[in-house]
Amino acid sequence: MPNPRSGATSVLWIGPALALASAALFGASAPFAKLLLGSIDPWMLAGLLYLGSGLGLLAARLVRRARGAPAAAGEGLSGSDWLWFGLATLAGGIVGPVLLMIGLSRTPASSASLLLNLEGVATALLAWFVFHENFDRRIALGMLAIVAGAATLSWQGEVSFEQVAGPAAILGACLAWGLDNNLTRKISLSDASEIAMLKGLIAGSINVALGWSQGAAIPHGQGLAAAALVGFLGYGVSLVAFVAAMRHIGAARTGAYYSTAPFVGAALSIALLGDPVTLELGLAGILMGIGVWLHLTERHEHEHAHEPAEHTHRHRHDEHHRHEHKPDDPPGEPHAHRHVHVRLRHRHPHYPDAHHRHGHSP
Repeated sequence: MPNPRSGATSVLWIGPALALASAALFGASAPFAKLLLGSIDPWMLAGLLYLGSGLGLLAARLVRRARGAPAAAGEGLSGSDWLWFGLATLAGGIVGPVLLMIGLSRTPASSASLLLNLEGVATALLAWFVFHENFDRRIALGMLAIVAGAATLSWQGEVSFEQVAGPAAILGACLAWGLDNNLTRKISLSDASEIAMLKGLIAGSINVALGWSQGAAIPHGQGLAAAALVGFLGYGVSLVAFVAAMRHIGAARTGAYYSTAPFVGAALSIALLGDPVTLELGLAGILMGIGVWLHLTERHEHEHAHEPAEHTHRHRHDEHHRHEHKPDDPPGEPHAHRHVHVRLRHRHPHYPDAHHRHGHSP
């Protein structure tokens, strides 16, 4: 029989690694998007970034299929999945990017990059209090440190519309993406690349059409290619990794690891755009770094019960997967097919992934 503790320990690193990779790609996209704003309308750029992600992922899927590569893990969207997908696309694919581009046009890219930490806070708060994902004092303190860093960064010593409008738009984008993340978590066992591809194609097309209807021009040549590349890497590949991370560690903790994204963006903004290194920027970075560290060093372990369930996802036959195989189930491991989980009670380190969504005692 597999050792549940050793298996769980190895699995614990998968989610954080995927979330950190997602964060690095998205964090790098902010200063490059800032560079493109000089020649592309904010609304049009928001659409092109998502459309670039969708087209890039579609091309990657076609190449994989042409080479005879095996299908991606998980099953396609069906039934109520489409409702969650539609709401997530509206919030995170249409509203969020437009607000971010508006915020970037009014805020230094380094400051905007650090303010994007609030996406993790919004994701966690919604996960805890609306979608009932578990948390403890250490996680809450980490989020407080991130909020304190964001407040330090955004405070300008006086209040005016011009100074508040940019950060407020970025905050709105973070709230939209926080809602998107929690809605996407409900379908995270489905094919992550399909979710990201469809979201990019649908949201990108809508925002490009809306921007064009408002008089925004579609760029040509290098500008169009650059927007597509930034969107593919910073939104498409990043979102695939993000959805896969939520499969392993839940929405709140994925959002917490994702809070490292703004540090990548801030560093690139200083190097590429010449943004100043200020005392507020340094203090905000320290506070946010403490918050991220508190999340990275979390250890959650207790005796818990798994209720009977049936679903499809990529898996190995470990302590959580003891099912029998039908003749037409795929051979080899890991593999994906519909399978049944029986009731199981045990103890090991874990996150609130798809197999650990149990309640907790006060």
